[in-house]
Amino acid sequence: MRYDRLVEEALRSVVRTALTEAATNGLPGDHHFYITFKTHLAGVDIPAFLRQKYEDEMTIVLQHQYWGLKVMEERFEVLLSFNDVHEKLSIPFAAITGFVDPSVKFGLQFQVATDAEQQPSAPEGVAAFTPAGKPAAAGTPAESEAASEGGAPEDDAPEAGAPEGGANVVTLDKFRKK
Repeated sequence: MRYDRLVEEALRSVVRTALTEAATNGLPGDHHFYITFKTHLAGVDIPAFLRQKYEDEMTIVLQHQYWGLKVMEERFEVLLSFNDVHEKLSIPFAAITGFVDPSVKFGLQFQVATDAEQQPSAPEGVAAFTPAGKPAAAGTPAESEAASEGGAPEDDAPEAGAPEGGANVVTLDKFRKK
């Protein structure tokens, strides 16, 4: 059994469920999402100027200024404002490398397969789960609240078992036979 794929599928369903809840009922209280994704993977549909500016990875923020959030089984779509122009982004869940809700100090970090390695059924395993503390994959928002280059390098991630208030990162790759 490929437990790494089962875990990845389960964790991506957390992202899908959170986005579905936001699409249906809006974001309650101070909740907001930082979603980091690979811009060059198959199925990612973003405007050309964003793909050129963020050649590898991009972080979007869903907080106050987003519209038309639609969640499907394999992807989500949202309208965001870039320089006062609404642009549609369509992002497959398989392209997501990070999902953070800083209001409750919750985050998920994924390792995404490259196009050559990517399989339609399930991308390769989970790199890390960050249940508390500083988000491991959130970038600094730019262009209003819409986008920024994403991701903290893995070297900046706290060690597993970090003290209270820091992020506990559990890397499943440590337990996988190679």
